[in-house]
Amino acid sequence: MKEIGIDIETYSSVDLAKCGVYRYAEAPDFTVLLLSYAVDGGAPVCCDLASGGTLPPEILAALTSPDVVKTAYNAVFERVCLGRYYGLHLDPAQWRCTMARAARLGLPLSLAQCAAFLRLDSQKMKEGWALIRYFSVPGRDGRRRLPSDDPERWDLFKQYNLRDVEVEQAVLAAVRQLPVPAFEEELYTADQEINDRGVAVDAALAAQADRLDAEYRGTLMERMRQLTGLENPNSPVQLKDWLRREAGVEAGSLDAEYREALMERLADCPAAREVLALRRETTRTSNRKYRAMLDCVCGDGRLHGLLQYYGAARTGRWAGRLVQVQNLPQNHLPDLDHARSLVRQGSLEELAMNYDSPSKVLSELIRTAFTAAPGQQLIVCDFSAIEARVLAWLAGEEWVLDVFRRGGDIYCAAASRMFGVPVEKHGRNAELRQKGKIAVLALGYGGGTAALEAMGGGRLGLTEDEEKDIVRQWRRANRSIVRLWSTLEDAAACAVRTGRSAEVTRGVAAGRWRGMLTLRLPSGRMLCYPRAAVAANGQIEYEGADQTTKQWTRIRTYGGKLAENVTQAVARDILGCVLLRARAAGLRTVFHVHDEIIVEAPPERTVGEVEALFAEGPGWCAGLPLRGVGYATPYYRKD
Repeated sequence: MKEIGIDIETYSSVDLAKCGVYRYAEAPDFTVLLLSYAVDGGAPVCCDLASGGTLPPEILAALTSPDVVKTAYNAVFERVCLGRYYGLHLDPAQWRCTMARAARLGLPLSLAQCAAFLRLDSQKMKEGWALIRYFSVPGRDGRRRLPSDDPERWDLFKQYNLRDVEVEQAVLAAVRQLPVPAFEEELYTADQEINDRGVAVDAALAAQADRLDAEYRGTLMERMRQLTGLENPNSPVQLKDWLRREAGVEAGSLDAEYREALMERLADCPAAREVLALRRETTRTSNRKYRAMLDCVCGDGRLHGLLQYYGAARTGRWAGRLVQVQNLPQNHLPDLDHARSLVRQGSLEELAMNYDSPSKVLSELIRTAFTAAPGQQLIVCDFSAIEARVLAWLAGEEWVLDVFRRGGDIYCAAASRMFGVPVEKHGRNAELRQKGKIAVLALGYGGGTAALEAMGGGRLGLTEDEEKDIVRQWRRANRSIVRLWSTLEDAAACAVRTGRSAEVTRGVAAGRWRGMLTLRLPSGRMLCYPRAAVAANGQIEYEGADQTTKQWTRIRTYGGKLAENVTQAVARDILGCVLLRARAAGLRTVFHVHDEIIVEAPPERTVGEVEALFAEGPGWCAGLPLRGVGYATPYYRKD
């Protein structure tokens, strides 16, 4: 036996989608119902554990044997659940995730959608969802349904479990054909270890913050009812109607960006302004993360499974799960310790006496609920301006690289080059630095005035003509980056049309493989764009999940977007190397966010040790100046 493919069906009263697999498997009533397996690609076999069946001894031994590779679709589920069920430590290094392999090809993450995309002969049974609802979760009466409650349906459930193994084996045969660099499998293992390790949570702080948020929302809603006379003033329909009657305005939207502009128009209607200000507070969704923390925290006081390996198909970056650490609000409070102590005391009155907006304070404290274990510290370190560095390195924009090599301020340097005058952060022409900053952040991937607006150009008071001028000046100052957009697009279109590979820059090459557009990265990893074609108008198209709707559809791309994909993918690979270096150095990463890692370490480990991991890139990015900046803290925060 060299390889075994596994699929299981389970029961737990804990909501898997809301609480994650680690908390799900900790439930006292958790159990494995069915386990189907295929050895070395053979016919699948189903073990009916719920009816008293047992695994053959050689299959049980295979779960812990380093000589047997275990495969599964979303392997973390099988590994965590089986480890819990049998009381075993199942080493993630022995597992290969078929879903991760599919993600590397840019395919759907759902097994059913992936099989349908691949047009396999064997497809998932459509009855599966109903069977899972019947046997794997409590009924409306809270009772678990047993095989004896419906033997015919139970037999169908076993067929469903067997079919899943067949489908997974067929998907595996298709997706394993993509060559994967050795470091990528090692990185998957490191990712699983990070999720297994988890991060400590200040549950007392989270519980009080969740309660205070609900209490505060209640007081605000009552005030809104008094002002409007509405039964539900948070209803957009009711509130728009009230604004029409009370203030004589038509509110096309109550979303944040429109709400602020609307409030300016209501200067002569203080009641309407107050209602909209109250709505801003009551619709702050970030504070729901406290409830998510409490739902997901495990018996060891830690949150596990916060990161999804290869969650972003276009780049391979990680995606957040459960609490969504990838979009935590920033903290700007100068007195975090004081604010945390007030929240832990649990008095809304005291919190309101110290701060104008308790809701905003609670939002800014979300990061601080992630803490170091007793006797430990968190060391937080991230790359400085990693995307600007990587983009300039890929394009050969040497003046940008020279700024970073000197340790200069890239925003001042950009403004100076754009406007032809010296720009100093707190000196000469300092007012131009902000224009340089917004240009660097917004324009690197082919964007124009719309990109400047999305980055806040309007809020800075920039006129349309000023924005057009900034775009022109930035592109004039960064001709190599502008050239990269067209070079990438031309190479990709040529590869799709002809199948010929084309070198682009720094080890990046466009090619075609099995109907996919591929972009080889300097690390050797491939970005894949399924079923790529060049449309009649010359635009490149492929199939993928729309980032807004999440629906599988045809997507158009262009040179600037390809440059963004490649830049972020290279930055991701560099961060992956840092994660592997930290692992080799015995540093315990507890999670990471974008280009930042968070390490839990004893007091004798230093910030300098972690910063050193960031200082030098892997061998394939020679000449790329990198720098990491870190700090030590008892709880997670932005320095």
